[in-house]
Parts: sequence; C-alpha cells; structure tokens
Amino acid sequence: MISLRTAVPGLSLLVLLAVWQLLAVYLNSNNLPAPLVVGNVFWQGCLSGQIPYHLGVTLLRLIVSFSIAMLLGCAIGIVLGRNKKLDAFFDNWLIIFLSIPALVTIILCYVWFGLTESAAILAVVINKLPNVIVTIREGARALDQDLLEMARSYRFGKRKTLLHVVWPQLYPYIMGATRSGLALVWKIILVVELLGRSNGMGYQLHLFFQLFDVASILAYTIAFVAVIQMLELLVLKPLDTKAQRWRR
Repeated sequence: MISLRTAVPGLSLLVLLAVWQLLAVYLNSNNLPAPLVVGNVFWQGCLSGQIPYHLGVTLLRLIVSFSIAMLLGCAIGIVLGRNKKLDAFFDNWLIIFLSIPALVTIILCYVWFGLTESAAILAVVINKLPNVIVTIREGARALDQDLLEMARSYRFGKRKTLLHVVWPQLYPYIMGATRSGLALVWKIILVVELLGRSNGMGYQLHLFFQLFDVASILAYTIAFVAVIQMLELLVLKPLDTKAQRWRR
C-alpha cells in the first residue's frame, strides 16, 4: 500500500503538470509549450544522443569543480574556525570574494587564462569556495570544547579525534554546504559554458535562446533538474540518514 509520505510528492508533481497544461492551453503560445510537446523534444534529444552528451559534459565539470571547492573549503574552514588570528586576518578576504559577482569572476578567468577547460573549472571553484569556507568555519567555531577536552584526556590521536569527535559535529554544516553548493555550482557552470565553452548544457541553452526554442530549453532544463534530484535522493539523503543514525 502506498504511504501518504510517498503519495504526496507524486501528487504535487501531477498538480504542477496540470497547472502547466492549463496555462499552455490558455495562452496558446510557443512561449509556453505543453508538457507533451516538451516531453517529445526531450525523448528525441535522448534518442539522438544530444541530451546525454551535453548533460554528461556539464555533470563532469560539476563533479570536478564541486569536489575541489568542497575539499579546499572544508580544510580552510576548519583551520580558520580553530585559529582566531588567521580568521581575523582572512575575514576581509572572504567578504571581498563573497561580494564579487560570479559573472565578473568568470570573465576575469577567461581573460587571464584563456577560453580553456581549466579556466572554466577555476571560475566555478572560486565562486563556490568562499561559501564553503564560511559555512564550515561556523561549524568549527561551534565545536563542543568539552568533547575535545575529553578526547585529549583519553589520548585520542588527531585522526581518531577528527573521525569520532570533530566529524559528527561538523556533518550538518558539511551537508548544508553540499546542498547549497550543488544548487549554486550548476547555475554558475551554465553561465561558464554559455560564455566560453563549445559544449555542455549552458552552450546548448544559449543556442536555443537565439532560436527562441522554448521547448528545447525546457527539455534540457528538466533533464538537468531530474539528475540533480536523483543525486539528492540516491546519494545525499542516504548519506544523511546513515550519518545521523546515532541521533534519537
């Protein structure tokens, strides 16, 4: 028997599709094609291999840039959160980098390093890194000092302290940075691809915009959103549940 928790999300999607269909019929315009039209474009794109190819290119860029930003951000955030002098010194740096628009960073990376793949990845990392650092720094500041003192009393090594004392406390902050990071990074990647790449979802969306092909724009958007949702459901949520199993 289908539970209420399982049925509600499905019902919500059906209502969204119904509203979309009604609006498409009411407007009767190419600017808002019906769900079946978009679905047909999506299917044809999958059969031709265009959607899987460009989606795969964008996802590869997302994985590489997101991984680099998270690893560096977590390391720097922990160091700043545990060292007041370094935190005070670099605090203004973080504010400056957080204030710089993503578009400016992307343009500068392309101007300085050329229209290369490494410049594209660097632009995404630079835009995401300050957000990760700030989030993890707050988590490092909030670490329970009593637990750290207990770990020292029991002569925990650095590795054991990190795994059993620091990591469980930082985990909510890391998951917060991960979820917000995925939402931010893929949007930045689309702009990066639009401005300086010859493949990927952003490049394709730019072409469809020039052709006023709204159906293709929606089809490619749905493909990417679906992959991100699958990543959330199949990877992030199970990890979150497993890591939080010690809580009541």
